[in-house]
Amino acid sequence: MAEQSTGFGTRLRPLTLTLPKPLVPFCNKPMIVHQIEALVKAGVTDIVLAVNYRPEIMEKVLGECEERYNIRIHFSIETEPLGTAGPLKLAENILGKDDAPFFVLNSDVTCNYPFEQLRDFHASHSSEGTIMVTKVDEPSNYGVVVMHPHSAQIERFVEKPKTFVGNRINAGIYIFDPSMLKRIKLEPTSIETQVFPPMASDGQLHAFDLQSFWADVGQPKDYIHGTCLYLSHLTTHSPQSLTSTAQKSWVNGGNVLVHPSAEIDDTALIGPNVVVGPNVKIGKGARLQRCVIMDGSRIRDHSWIHSTIVGWNCTIGRWVRIENIAVLGDDVLVKDELHINGASVLPHKSISASITEPRIVM
Repeated sequence: MAEQSTGFGTRLRPLTLTLPKPLVPFCNKPMIVHQIEALVKAGVTDIVLAVNYRPEIMEKVLGECEERYNIRIHFSIETEPLGTAGPLKLAENILGKDDAPFFVLNSDVTCNYPFEQLRDFHASHSSEGTIMVTKVDEPSNYGVVVMHPHSAQIERFVEKPKTFVGNRINAGIYIFDPSMLKRIKLEPTSIETQVFPPMASDGQLHAFDLQSFWADVGQPKDYIHGTCLYLSHLTTHSPQSLTSTAQKSWVNGGNVLVHPSAEIDDTALIGPNVVVGPNVKIGKGARLQRCVIMDGSRIRDHSWIHSTIVGWNCTIGRWVRIENIAVLGDDVLVKDELHINGASVLPHKSISASITEPRIVM
């Protein structure tokens, strides 16, 4: 059993103005499908999706996933936002139907999803819950998980510590025994601040150390960073998925994932760290680095795209330069010879003048 929580996706706008965040493509596959495939591999057959935004779109797309992976997806729809713990209580009749533990994960976390190892580690101790933790270079920017010096038992949590208390943070993936649901009331509740600290005080919380890459891809700069990490992971652990692309003359620097239906001119240079989606067309002399080009978009001749997310069905004119964590929503037209610097452009806009400073184009 697994529950996934998803909210309004405001941090990833303008992309989430077109699709709910779990359905936004990540490396040419909806974010949630990466997670579903890993859960299925770990033996999960029932998934509860906590949603409060555009559930009708989610139901249509995920109905296809049910058939493809032979699983059952339950929709737990919030009439009001219930925080990060309330949705678990709302779905108690499903999550607590037996004594089997259940996974919980945020929809915007990417890693190699070692659910099988997490499950086995949780079974090795008698605590109600296990939190997946990951190491970070700057723990002062996060809430830090402090563990017992001689075990994986969690002692406490320190928010943005001024002095060093540890370098592991909550990775947004958990596994719980159903008994922990008794700790939650059916009201807006934070699992991080209202549920985890009492569990730790009672000695009912352990930490599982994630050994692979990890990223929260819920906002544009992190989405691009997470894409780079994921592509590097593929290059190291699943090179066969990139083999045909890597042999193309236009690949420059590696870590390039291109959908088979994309059309790329032989004189273009793609990479490093680029994802090209289905039905994309890239013209002569185009230069793409550290960016994502989504389904149906067209990059015309000699344009330069760097640290950018180009949404669906966009058209980028000739000799255009786009950079600095720019994000183009669905169906954006950028005319020839313009410079777009860090702008977020809402869907269906036509850009006819350069944008030299980061801002939202409405």
